[in-house]
Amino acid sequence: MGDAWLGALYSAGAVPASHVPPGSPGRADLEEVAGAEAVEDADLATYPVTPDSAGPRVATFLDGVQYWKVIGYDGVVPIVRAHLAAAARRRGADRRLRTTAEAGRALLVTALGLVRPGVRAALEASGLALVDIPGDEAGQPGRALEAARGAVERARVELERSLGERVAAALAPDEWLVVDGLLSESAVLAGHPRALGVIKSHGAQYFSGAELERALTLTQGRRTSVFRPRGRARHEVYSWYLRLWPWEGNDLLYGLIRVEARAHPDTVVAASATAGWLARERAPLATPDTRWDRLLYPIWDVEQYLKARTPRELRPAPGSRLPKAAS
Repeated sequence: MGDAWLGALYSAGAVPASHVPPGSPGRADLEEVAGAEAVEDADLATYPVTPDSAGPRVATFLDGVQYWKVIGYDGVVPIVRAHLAAAARRRGADRRLRTTAEAGRALLVTALGLVRPGVRAALEASGLALVDIPGDEAGQPGRALEAARGAVERARVELERSLGERVAAALAPDEWLVVDGLLSESAVLAGHPRALGVIKSHGAQYFSGAELERALTLTQGRRTSVFRPRGRARHEVYSWYLRLWPWEGNDLLYGLIRVEARAHPDTVVAASATAGWLARERAPLATPDTRWDRLLYPIWDVEQYLKARTPRELRPAPGSRLPKAAS
């Protein structure tokens, strides 16, 4: 039935809207002090990566995207439409990336208990998955949008986790999987011997004092000791920080990523070599993306693949939101 349900939605009293809240295409970063347990060294140290580490002949890279916008209001209750997608692209001996698996979901998010019966009926007739925001989180539009953001992000995490586990199960014996984001979201991925998570944002801090300074002032081509993250990790993993580009003259987080891998002694033994081949993945540059200093090129390639398939009406519109002048 396409988008015919939109007419019924607005006929039922919902007021049309077209608003992408700031930052909505991506995940919101979480800020917390999570803590860490020493694994490789009693005190956090730094090590050079193995510069000539070529990495595996075959690797698969996985990422996801989320786009959402307010398409209407019933009174002051926002109605959000969201598009989620994830894909895995495999790079073989010829170095070309090819899509091997993908998944997507379309959602409508609102406080179903607060909208009028006719509006709810139109939403239910859309054929899209409905996500209900609890009424106590939707009394104020700002709170409702934060609740909607959280619902969309949880759905995206679940989509990526499910696809990642499916891809991991099909990996060849010599093939690796690199996931953009937390490996520790999934017991399957956290325990896989050839899976890595690459984290670009650093809202969660695992150290303090001198150890925090050591982690955040890493020089290019070095990694920290391997440690066990605490707090956020749902499933046990090992982790370390890695500097891809010099931060001097930029800022502390410039070119800094955190890596998650299986909690196993072999991870510690291979950490410098693993960090070396991940550092090589920074080229070609993932420009013009503003995160290029922390974005591995193959992950950027997956994002571009997914963005090209995102419905145009859900992409942020360029330009001003000023009203158009009458002709």
